[in-house]
Amino acid sequence: MSDLAGETTSPPEVRKEKPLDRTMIRAMAWTGAAKWATQLFTWASTIVVARILVPSDYGLFGMATIYLGLVALISEFGLGQAVITLREMSSEHIAQLNTLSVAAGGLLFAISCVAAKPLGTFFHAPKLPAVVVVMSLGFLISGAQVVPDALLQRDLRFKLLASFDTLRGFVQTLTTVVLAWLGFNYWSLALGSLAGVVTYVVLSVGARPHGFGWPRVSEIKRALGFSGDVLGSRVAWYVYSNSDFMVAGRMLGAAPLGSYTIAWTVASTPVEKITNLITRVTPAFFSAVQDDKPELRRYLLRITEGLALLTFPASFGMALVADQFVLFALGPKWAAAAMPLRLLSFYAALRSLTTLFPSILNARRLSRFVMWNTVWAAVAFPVAFYYSSRWGTTGIAATWIVLYPLITAPFVWRTFVDIELPAWEYLRSWLPALRGCLIMTVVVVGVRMVVPPAWPLGVRFTISVLAGGLSYLAVLGLSERERLRGFIALVRSKPA
Repeated sequence: MSDLAGETTSPPEVRKEKPLDRTMIRAMAWTGAAKWATQLFTWASTIVVARILVPSDYGLFGMATIYLGLVALISEFGLGQAVITLREMSSEHIAQLNTLSVAAGGLLFAISCVAAKPLGTFFHAPKLPAVVVVMSLGFLISGAQVVPDALLQRDLRFKLLASFDTLRGFVQTLTTVVLAWLGFNYWSLALGSLAGVVTYVVLSVGARPHGFGWPRVSEIKRALGFSGDVLGSRVAWYVYSNSDFMVAGRMLGAAPLGSYTIAWTVASTPVEKITNLITRVTPAFFSAVQDDKPELRRYLLRITEGLALLTFPASFGMALVADQFVLFALGPKWAAAAMPLRLLSFYAALRSLTTLFPSILNARRLSRFVMWNTVWAAVAFPVAFYYSSRWGTTGIAATWIVLYPLITAPFVWRTFVDIELPAWEYLRSWLPALRGCLIMTVVVVGVRMVVPPAWPLGVRFTISVLAGGLSYLAVLGLSERERLRGFIALVRSKPA
């Protein structure tokens, strides 16, 4: 982050990129502010809804989202990434992609209606087909969002997109809480999700409408090839990243799946709020400098350093207090989620730093490499989860920690080779965050040993959180003070 925020003298070829640096950081700041503005509200609503609903409600919703999330990726078909990366496409070509996107959304809604009954049979859940059909209604309109959303990203209008994300989050969480309070049970989760989808589609299409054109394959062949690679990668990613839910639902049942789902949600939500803003912002910027290896190296190192500083304390902190959090915030009925939550929190810390590699490789037109390596992961993870399910949800959660580093190694290696980045230089970007987390761990463990167990659980949990948070901020303030000042000054500066 130092080069992005510093004032050191730079050669002319680097200095001309400073406006782009400023735009990127401001885009991340706006997107991050929007996501964290809704974070407390989202967490609070999750806790409220979890106290109203039962694990089987979350389990049923989790079964539906396993399928619907995959269909959502298929409906997008990687066309948005093609619009962002292949900047040479004309408006007419983009119009043809827009038509394909809308048509795919309608087709996949019909397919979902047909698949709903077999899904209910597979999961032994007779209530599941109706949930799948209702949530699939979002596909009827979400196809119209793909191209407008990609164009807004390519135009770097991330402040506007951040406001859309905020509104979507508020609508979804508010709808879910109200419906849960009214006694809609699992329908509150399904209809809340649908309300968020509809909100975002309406806003994005209204902000950046684009025309339609009759698709001519000969004219958009290159875009379809690129989007096909992206689609293959995303589908394979979705298969392996959701195969744990599928195995838990099939082998362990609705209640264990519900406990695992709530553990995953709590462990991943803070990290995903950060990494999602990175993956939303960076593809457009990586595309803009796709032929400039020094710039790609600089962005990777500085963004990695910033990501680690933000995500490591959230993930390691949750791992340290997972048992207290579950009993205090969720209640004794969710006690089975404590150990999976601790393990998934450690995994979330690692996952937060790997999101940049596929984006860089795609920007470098290495989409085929990304796809085939992700396909390998889609084969390995389900097998591993099936084997580890004999140890329950704890075994499934532990599989992420063991297998994920092996799966991501090829992406890391190919990126280092392609942009000519030494591995030691990349690992050095982790050090500030690791230093702070080490001190935080010592402080939290010490506090938990000293505080009497007879004290109320809420008091012990609060003390642990405050001690860990303050110790990390103290280390950060002492060792990274100048870096943070430069970052804040750049965010507050006027756009070029």
